[in-house]
Amino acid sequence: MAPKSATIPDAYHVMTKPVGPLCNLDCTYCFYLEKEKLYPDANDWIMPKEVLGRYIQGYIDGQQSAEITFAWQGGEPTIAGVDYFRTIVELQNKYKGKKKIYNALQTNGVLLDEEWGTFLAEHQFLVGLSIDGPEKLHDKFRVDKGQQPTFSKVMRGLDILRKHKVEFNTLTVVQRHNAKQPLEVYEFLKSIGSQYMQFIPIVERRLGDTEEHELELVLPEEEGDARVTPWSVRPDDFGEFLCAIYEHWVRNDVGKTFVQIFDVALSAYLGGDPGLCVFNETCGNSLAMEHNGDLYSCDHFVYPKYRLGSILNDSVADMVASAQQSTFGTDKRDTLPNYCQQCEVRFACNGDCPKHRFSQSPDGEEGLSYLCPAYRRFFNHVAPSMQYMVKEIHEQRPPANIMRAIQMHDLQQAGKSEPGPNDKCLCGSGRKFKKCCGK
Repeated sequence: MAPKSATIPDAYHVMTKPVGPLCNLDCTYCFYLEKEKLYPDANDWIMPKEVLGRYIQGYIDGQQSAEITFAWQGGEPTIAGVDYFRTIVELQNKYKGKKKIYNALQTNGVLLDEEWGTFLAEHQFLVGLSIDGPEKLHDKFRVDKGQQPTFSKVMRGLDILRKHKVEFNTLTVVQRHNAKQPLEVYEFLKSIGSQYMQFIPIVERRLGDTEEHELELVLPEEEGDARVTPWSVRPDDFGEFLCAIYEHWVRNDVGKTFVQIFDVALSAYLGGDPGLCVFNETCGNSLAMEHNGDLYSCDHFVYPKYRLGSILNDSVADMVASAQQSTFGTDKRDTLPNYCQQCEVRFACNGDCPKHRFSQSPDGEEGLSYLCPAYRRFFNHVAPSMQYMVKEIHEQRPPANIMRAIQMHDLQQAGKSEPGPNDKCLCGSGRKFKKCCGK
């Protein structure tokens, strides 16, 4: 059994992979498909029922929270089938006691059908749908095993979710291609009914020469000939992507559309924890479990070095509280370069995810995030409007008032006292002034 640290967190999060890295797609930028190499002897990738039962019971019993959320991911978890997830719900009901159980399912949407729609709605699953923008942007990298586009299949899956009124959000990988079209991506996501958006930057490095059984994508501490992949987003592009979407959002969609990183920024400017592991001061409470019960420090650190053990031998809670995991979490703070420690937006960024810390600071110090220029630009860019929204919240007024304030400022800059007939109305209706309050 692994040595424990001082305490077990009251709550922690495990990204569970019931089919491991198995997937029906072959997305060019996927960092998880190659994890099959970690299990060369695997024949059946679906988590056995006895492992599943032990995990569900331990995960519920090991947390003090009255509400427990299970996150099912892959690979592609729907490969396991609807009946497998019915078994999951049965086991949760068996072990939940008085606790409230929630489920989140991350999917590419390709296998969703009527049966899935009925099940997900009945058991109130929150579905995260992976989609990278309109067809020409989505299909650039998100292809099936035959290298054929997948957009139309994903949209059929989305139709199932909407038909059955399944709550969903969208997860968009920001890569080198779609990063150049921020507003096109954002407006498309709104057009398909996404009110909750996550934008996830893809940054990977790979070695030039590897053996067939070796992993190509490497850890940040890799000292070999590792180069950023050609599909990874460039820092300047990602910064522009976030700022462009923010400028549109803060003028039109505050309180209507929710973008994860904007919520994170507001939380940070309010003086709280950012609430997202990559921006928290320390990490270690978001882990990943493979199909056979192996637990790893993080979804981005599924490497032998970061394997904590197996639920067949130790409880999840004990592995979360292990000295190894505690050190993994505090290293995020303790290895922060001096350049980050002196940064004016450290309170919001905290040096980004350790996975991305393979660059050098301007003075040559190791451990700077590759995306530092993007986040430094973004968190500084949003500061004035974030501070305005913070003031509104402290005065118990809606932060959406920022939209009217910006409109008034723009009018003053243009030498106007009220909107023109074809300008947007100040009331926030979204209609033209002449067809709204200007009648």
